[in-house]
Amino acid sequence: MLSQIPFSNLFLYPPSLGLLLLVLAVLFALWSHKRTAVLFSLLGLSWMLLWSLPITSLYFGGKLERHYAYVEAARAPRADVIVVLGGNTQANRANWFEPYNRATALDRIDRAAALYFAGRAPKILLSGGALEGKISEAAIMAKSLRQRGVPEAALILENDSRHTYENAQFSDRVMQRMQLKRALLVTSALHMPRALATFIKRGVDASPASSAPQITLPEDEDLNPWLPQIRSLEASRTIIKEYLGLLGYWLRGWA
Repeated sequence: MLSQIPFSNLFLYPPSLGLLLLVLAVLFALWSHKRTAVLFSLLGLSWMLLWSLPITSLYFGGKLERHYAYVEAARAPRADVIVVLGGNTQANRANWFEPYNRATALDRIDRAAALYFAGRAPKILLSGGALEGKISEAAIMAKSLRQRGVPEAALILENDSRHTYENAQFSDRVMQRMQLKRALLVTSALHMPRALATFIKRGVDASPASSAPQITLPEDEDLNPWLPQIRSLEASRTIIKEYLGLLGYWLRGWA
C-alpha cells in the first residue's frame, strides 16, 4: 500500500515532515553544526505542534469550507445536470473532530440525491475513474444512487478521470456532447474552491453545491481548540493538500 502513495504526499502529513526535520537536526548535530541543528529541531517540533491544535484546522480548513456558503437542496439553483466528483474526505465523518458515526456520516452521493429529488436538475453526471481495480468511482456512486431510488435513466457515468483537472476536462466533454449547459457541482466543502475554479477555468457554467462543512467545533464535545488533539493532526494532510493543490493548479493555469 505504501508503494502506491506518491512519495511527495508522505510529507504533506506534518509528523512526516517534522520527523524529517528532526533527522536533519541530528545529522547537523553530528557534523558539529549545533545552531543549525537547534533550528531544524525547533522547526520540526513547531510544525507538528501547530497542526495538532484544532484552532489551526478550524482557521485554515474553515477558510476553504466557508468560501462558498452551504445551501439546503431545495434552495440550490436549478441546472441541467448535477456533477458529482469522486473522492472521500475524512471517511465522510460529519465532523472532523468527532469519531466516525455511520448514522450522521456525510456523503456526496446523499447530497446529489437530495438535489435530484428537490428537482434541481434532471440528470446526474458521476465523474471518477478506477483508483484501484477495474471498477470506477463513477460506477460505485451510480450503484449507491440507484439504491437511493434515483432512476438509471437519470445517471451519466464518466469513468476515466483520475484527479480534479480531469474531472473538469472529461465532464465538460460529456456535457457538450449531451448539450447540457448549466451544472451544479457536488464535492466536499473543503475541495470546492479548487474544484469550482477548475470547472470555471474550463469554461463550464457551474454553481457550487457542496456537502455541509465538516471542520467545525463539535456541539456535544468539550473540545479546547488551543490544546493538541490527534484528530486535528490527522486532518492536517487533507487541508495542506488543498492549499498546495490550489497553488499548483494556479501555476499550471488549471484554475
